[in-house]
Amino acid sequence: MNEQLLKYEEKVLFNLRDLYRKHGYLPYQMSKFEEYELYIRNKEFMVSDRVIAFNDTNGKMMALKPDVTLSIIKSGEDVAGVKQKVYYNENVYRVSQSTHRFKEIMQAGLECIGDTDLYDIFEVISLAAQSLASIRENFVLTVSHLGILNTVVDSLCEDGRFKKQAFDFISEKNEHDLKRLCEEFGIEENGYSTLCRLIHAYGERSSVLESLKTIPAVGNTEELEQLSALLDTSPYSKQIQFDFSLVSDNNYYNGFIFKGFLYGIANDILSGGQYDKMMEKMHRRSHAVGFALYLDTLEQLAPTKQGYDVDFLVLYDATVPCAVVAEKTADLIAKGFTCSAQKGKPDKLRCKEIIDLRKEG
Repeated sequence: MNEQLLKYEEKVLFNLRDLYRKHGYLPYQMSKFEEYELYIRNKEFMVSDRVIAFNDTNGKMMALKPDVTLSIIKSGEDVAGVKQKVYYNENVYRVSQSTHRFKEIMQAGLECIGDTDLYDIFEVISLAAQSLASIRENFVLTVSHLGILNTVVDSLCEDGRFKKQAFDFISEKNEHDLKRLCEEFGIEENGYSTLCRLIHAYGERSSVLESLKTIPAVGNTEELEQLSALLDTSPYSKQIQFDFSLVSDNNYYNGFIFKGFLYGIANDILSGGQYDKMMEKMHRRSHAVGFALYLDTLEQLAPTKQGYDVDFLVLYDATVPCAVVAEKTADLIAKGFTCSAQKGKPDKLRCKEIIDLRKEG
C-alpha cells in the first residue's frame, strides 16, 4: 500500500486498527442510525448534546449517531466471566470542536465490557498511550480517580450542589472561586487547603502519590499504586501522568478516568475511563472501561497541503495510440508517482511536471 495516497486520517486509522487487533480487540460495526430517545436519555454522557434527528417511515424518531459507546452498551449482553473487547472506527455526526457546526466526524476507540479488573484498566490506558504515540510522539496522557475525588469532597460537604461546583472549579484550577464556594458552605480553611492540594496534585506519578498520602481524607491509594507499577512497564511511562484536577460526570463514570493531549492541539484528543454507572443506568450488570479518539481535531496536525495535485500531467491527443498512454501512466504509477492523463491542461489542476506525448510522438 502506497501511504502517500492515504489521507492523514486514514493513515492514523490504519495504524490504530493494527494496534487494537494485536491485543485481541475485534472490529465492531453499526448502523448510521439509532433511536433518538437513546441519546436524549444520556445526553450528558456525550461530547455534545446536539443531535441530528428525523422521523423514520414508521413514525419513530431516529438520529444520525453522535456517539458509538452507547450503541455498543445497548447491543451487548452480560455473560459471567467473559469480556467483550471491541474496537471501532465509525462516522459520527455532531458539532465539531473546530468549526462549531454539524460535521461528519471519524471517531475511533475501543471498549472492554464484562468481568473487568485492574489488568483491563491497565491494558486500556496503555493502549490509549500507544494510540497517541502512533499519531505523535510528543503527547501526555493524564489519569485521575473519581473515587478519590469523591471521597475527599464528600468528607468536607455532602451537599450535591457543593460537589458539582467544587468539581467544576477543581477542573478549571480556579482557586479563587473555590475559596468563595467553601466560605459559602461554611467549610474551614483546612478544607479549602485540601481541595487546593488536589488541584496541584498533577505530574509524575510517584510524586503525586506521595502528595496524596499526606491528605488524610484520600484514604487508601493501593489501587493507584498498583496501576502506577503496571504503567512503569510501558515505554511511554513518563508521558502517563496523574492529574487530580481531571474530573468527569459522576452520573456516568467511576474509578479511573483519563484524557490524552497531543502537542500542537489545545483540546484533548482522547477521553476515556471506567463507566460502570453508565452500564447500570442502561440496566447492564457488567463493568466497562474504554476510550474514544476524536479524529476531527487531527486537521490541526495534518501535513500542509502540497502545492500540486499530481506529480505528472500526461498530455496526449488523437495521434497518440492509447497503448502508449497506458504504458506511460502505468510506468509512472509503478514508480510511486501520481499522474493524470489529459488532452489539455485543466485550469485548476496543479502538477509538478508535464510529459507531453504529443511532442514525443
